[in-house]
Amino acid sequence: MATTAIWDVTDRLDRVIDYATNPDKTENLDFSSPDFQGLRDVLKYTAREGKTEKQFYVTGINCDWVTACKQMSQTKLQFQKTDGILAFHGYQSFVPGEATPETAHAIGVKLAQELWGDRFEVVVSTHLDKGHLHNHFVLNSVSFMDGKRYYDNKTTYSLMRQTSDRLCREYSLSVIENPQKGKSKHFAEWKAEQEGKPTWRGLIREDVDKAIAASMTFTQFISALRKQGYEVKTGVKYMAVRPQGKERFVRLKTLGDDYTEEALKERILKNRSPKPPQVLPEPKRKRYTVRGGMNLKKTKKLTGLQALYFHYLYKMGILPKQRVSNKRTHFLLREDIRYMKQLISQTKLLCTHRIETKEQLLTYQNELEQEMTALIDERKSLYNRLRRCKDDEQILASKEQISELSKKLSLLRKEVKLCTGILSRSEEMKQKLLQIKQEEIHQGKEEKTYEQRSRSSRSNRQYES
Repeated sequence: MATTAIWDVTDRLDRVIDYATNPDKTENLDFSSPDFQGLRDVLKYTAREGKTEKQFYVTGINCDWVTACKQMSQTKLQFQKTDGILAFHGYQSFVPGEATPETAHAIGVKLAQELWGDRFEVVVSTHLDKGHLHNHFVLNSVSFMDGKRYYDNKTTYSLMRQTSDRLCREYSLSVIENPQKGKSKHFAEWKAEQEGKPTWRGLIREDVDKAIAASMTFTQFISALRKQGYEVKTGVKYMAVRPQGKERFVRLKTLGDDYTEEALKERILKNRSPKPPQVLPEPKRKRYTVRGGMNLKKTKKLTGLQALYFHYLYKMGILPKQRVSNKRTHFLLREDIRYMKQLISQTKLLCTHRIETKEQLLTYQNELEQEMTALIDERKSLYNRLRRCKDDEQILASKEQISELSKKLSLLRKEVKLCTGILSRSEEMKQKLLQIKQEEIHQGKEEKTYEQRSRSSRSNRQYES
């Protein structure tokens, strides 16, 4: 059984690239420039060593995969189509244990040749680093034959799935007979979910599902979304929402087939039954323990970076264990749950070493780097001694020492990485907390104004009666 998907790879959206058509300029183009960064990144990822057994299962179709980025870029320049979608990133995943690497790669190459081999440059790679074998396809968005663009739509994806199923049957692999609809996701979102990390589009889906479960009419659904802090855009071609703290609106139809306006109305209609609408419970929050030799009850009041991190964890709903308020966690902080391991590790470091200021953090990081330099020099001398040594016992002893030094260096590098992360993350945390505070103040003023108007209205009605 193989599942398939395909996504577009876009260039930086904040600018439109305009290249000169002069052949002299195109021949001298610097392909290391950031103009084709998105294309280079996806090619680098799909052919990464360790994922493909030293790149043994990588094949270029109508191109050499080693220079695929340059060749694809030259095709775009030749037909003056360097803007818009750079490439398409396809995916084909097999059931664990059902296919061998050779079989999976052969199916992937045949699939690419049948679908795109007559007009497009494609790189096919088979990844072996997960429990399931899977193929990646990087398809140039512009044809080298006629310069026409490839258009990804329901028809072309259906052909991709049908071709994949037929090839799987030819190789005696199982096939999904009745694939579910409305389950497509963007690759970055799919990858994050595979790694157990929440995505902001996934959080929107959760909130929309919760609003539907609590609504009997479409008007109630919109009201429920607004109560959750969303700005809702209706009366337009495509209904869109904007979460708290986000600059851009998201069209609900892009979340999947179950989230188009028609599908939402159908789902709300199903709630009209004798049973009262059920509100989905809040997802259980994971509890984390921060150890580091500090007793929060006995220690002095936290300040600086320690206070910042503990306050941030509190606002996220992680600390303390017993929350006094059941107020919904802000969208910006719910989104940061994906970085929970780093946040906890950084908090532990600050507590363990009593670090409160950036100056103390930089001093500690400098000490770590000095210790690393000394260990690297010591390990280097051991390597030199090992090359000259002929005694088996001395060789074994040197290797053990090198192994111990490498373990120490690994731990130190992790500590340095945590320090660097704290320096970069702390400013972002301050900005988010400030934005949330301003929104809470604004919301409080609106609620106060609404309450005053309600009181005034009730007083007028009593006076008239």
